[in-house]
Amino acid sequence: MDPLGEKEIRASFVNCSKGEASRINLPVGFSDMPWEDLDFLGWRDPGAPNRSYLVAPRQGGVVGVTLRVPQAVRRSFTKTTVCSLCITGHPGSGVSLLAARKAGPLGRQGNTVGAYVCADLACSLYVRGKKKSELAGRHEETLPPADRIARLVMNLDAFVEKVFEGE
Repeated sequence: MDPLGEKEIRASFVNCSKGEASRINLPVGFSDMPWEDLDFLGWRDPGAPNRSYLVAPRQGGVVGVTLRVPQAVRRSFTKTTVCSLCITGHPGSGVSLLAARKAGPLGRQGNTVGAYVCADLACSLYVRGKKKSELAGRHEETLPPADRIARLVMNLDAFVEKVFEGE
């Protein structure tokens, strides 16, 4: 992913108002992001743990999506869960259900789309082996990294497309 500036990130959000986008807290360590290892920029809001953000390349530009962790979701600390984007397995609460308000009129009516995603939104680092799940060693995937990256990008595009459906 090419490095992004603050203005470009804030202007990319499609499912919130410009005012909301201007108040988004950028990721901690934003100036030191490993851009060459990222397929998308994803982060949890340090000031509001139930909010997350995802900015991904799309059709020659970037698209930002605000995400929320639904309240009162029961999480098991004994079961293994799998991220729907990068297919990395995590123990306990390593995967969160993240809901994105749809773009356009459907989003203004309250329609959302959700996905189970790595709670730390570090999918790009998991598929490249730069970060390891706590399950690493017990459940290793044999797919080559280039194929895992391609699958992540395909799953990410499908999720972002769902945000735009019906617009």
